Amino acid sequence: MDARDPAPRSSSSGSTAHEAPVFCGVDIGASATKLVLIDARGAVLARALRHSGVDYAATAEACLGSALQEAGVQRERLARTVSTGYGRSNVAFADGTRTEISCHAAGCWELLRCAMTIVDIGGQDNKIIHVDGEVRRSSFRMNRKCAAGTGAFIEEIALRLGLDVDSLDELAASTDRAVPLGSFCTVFAKTEILAHLRRGEPVEGIVRGAFRSVVARIVEMDTLEGQVVATGGVVAHNPTIPKLLEEKLGRPVTVPEHPQFTGAYGAALHAARSC
Repeated sequence: MDARDPAPRSSSSGSTAHEAPVFCGVDIGASATKLVLIDARGAVLARALRHSGVDYAATAEACLGSALQEAGVQRERLARTVSTGYGRSNVAFADGTRTEISCHAAGCWELLRCAMTIVDIGGQDNKIIHVDGEVRRSSFRMNRKCAAGTGAFIEEIALRLGLDVDSLDELAASTDRAVPLGSFCTVFAKTEILAHLRRGEPVEGIVRGAFRSVVARIVEMDTLEGQVVATGGVVAHNPTIPKLLEEKLGRPVTVPEHPQFTGAYGAALHAARSC
């Protein structure tokens, strides 16, 4: 199933469009801040992405400025903003907040319009969200106690191997052989990697094994029923991971065109619907 993407569109065609309100969703994660501007119909006008850094308020403000400029929209047209994510309370211009679970569910349902299981792999946590055919969230699971299977895990693997994290996906995709990692734990996995390196195992096989470890952690968290949708920054930067998840499940996994922005998009939809 292909996810339909409400592509950015110009907002300068005619006086009515020029004066129409816009709505904003901000998703401040531990690693990255994502912002989406939409019109009243839910069409995306602009997106912005920055590292969250240490000043979440300033990062959110910078994302807003960038998105407004991209969309060609004056700030006065911003009707309502909803924030979500780890730093949602730090967005000074937000009119309200919603949970990450609610926003990911809203964003994915708007793109796919079907019952689904959302697998969101973030920088510090993983979320599995079950949504029915009427966008009602039936249940969710979230790992908060350990970085296993998250972006932080992948960054630690890159550090241990002395690689740029952006190079990992290409390495993992270059081989069919995955060197197995027996532990989900980041600390133990790093020890395993050292042992594999001493035995002369190829780096690309170790990386693919680490990616399979991410998938194994996801599958261990909860049952992945029906249509599975993969989102989050880890998915956006490492498309090999949802492919490995497909292999594990034995059925297709849908990846939206902009998987890192589904939470921000859902927050923007909540902003539009609450006006």
